[in-house]
Amino acid sequence: MNTRVETLTPPDTPQPIGPYNHIARVGEQIWIGGTAGVDPATGRLAGDDVAAQTRQILQSFAVMLAAAGSDLQHVVHINVFLASMSDFDAMNAAYAEVMGSHLPARTVFAVGALPGPAVRLTMNLTAVTRT
Repeated sequence: MNTRVETLTPPDTPQPIGPYNHIARVGEQIWIGGTAGVDPATGRLAGDDVAAQTRQILQSFAVMLAAAGSDLQHVVHINVFLASMSDFDAMNAAYAEVMGSHLPARTVFAVGALPGPAVRLTMNLTAVTRT
């Protein structure tokens, strides 16, 4: 069993705002830390609304997972942290649009604050490799 921890942040994804990498991988297990809806091309939020930020997070996850040998179809669990539970329906619609028929386990929390005044949500996930 491979117990070596590999960490990375692909260059074409939002850069972490602190001393960490977005991805940790041990063997076939992958974890991606809290990610906001930042467009890596501009370094700014993908939009002010929760739907645009949700789509961007999932697009960033797809790029990160590819770098770790996986994809969205191999996601096991996602945590969603909403700035306001009133955004739940809009987040859910954008989430379903991107995730399609693959519906991993998911937990949604409303939190008191997120890093950045216009950040509507962050997400993290657990996945496995394609192999």
